[in-house]
Amino acid sequence: MSKLRILYAATEIDPFLQTTKVAELLRRLPAGMQEAGAEIRIFVPRFGIINERKNRLHEVVRLSGINIAVGDDEKPLVIKVASIPTAKLQVYFIDNEDYFHRKSALVDKNDKFYLDNDERAIFFCKGVLETVKKLGWSPDIVHCNDWMTSLIPLYLKTTYKKDPVFKDAKSVFTVYNNEFLDKFEGNLVDKAKMLDIDDQMLTSLKSADFSGFVKLGMEYADTVVRSDEDFSDNLNGLFKEYAATKRLSQVAGDENLLASYQALYNELAN
Repeated sequence: MSKLRILYAATEIDPFLQTTKVAELLRRLPAGMQEAGAEIRIFVPRFGIINERKNRLHEVVRLSGINIAVGDDEKPLVIKVASIPTAKLQVYFIDNEDYFHRKSALVDKNDKFYLDNDERAIFFCKGVLETVKKLGWSPDIVHCNDWMTSLIPLYLKTTYKKDPVFKDAKSVFTVYNNEFLDKFEGNLVDKAKMLDIDDQMLTSLKSADFSGFVKLGMEYADTVVRSDEDFSDNLNGLFKEYAATKRLSQVAGDENLLASYQALYNELAN
């Protein structure tokens, strides 16, 4: 385990933001893997609800300044970092004024879903990979958590496939019961495109909804993990649909969570 490099991408992490089970897992799992000898990097969006002063976030100028394309638009990427002192873990925050400077995460003050959450997800996924490239740090495992990270497995198998930083990386996609019913507007396929990606590869996104993102993540990840939650009928259906063609992994519950993931990572890396 000592040489294993694990990149975690997720929607949130405790103590910076905790609205779903994702935050709890991301607080516990990377810390456990680090204690076991792995080298860790963690990336989350810098949602405006995260208090920068309280959490001591600061910009990393040498990593910032890249323009990230979302469809025909390009927006500047800002990278901020903060530490979890009790775990000695550093967290990288993907930031952009247009996408993340709102005083809430995925819904507005009236509990309405932001219509550009699809663009925010695309910006986040591309931003993570571009920042890791700039770091020059080659992960063995890229562990993607929740729908917002679901484009990363696709990008790893296409645009970034020949990049020396990612050439040996294996992807894990953990699905959570964070389903929403809202539909995205505009041409999601065009927004998500990158080099070496054609429309057919993005067929799942044509539904322009939560299921489309999850399907895409399941389609391109090297293994798919089901979180320890009660799933909706729709999500259960997606797992049944992919069970015949995809590698699906079931990790143990709380008591053996770390050992279960450790075994999965080692198997994939080897």
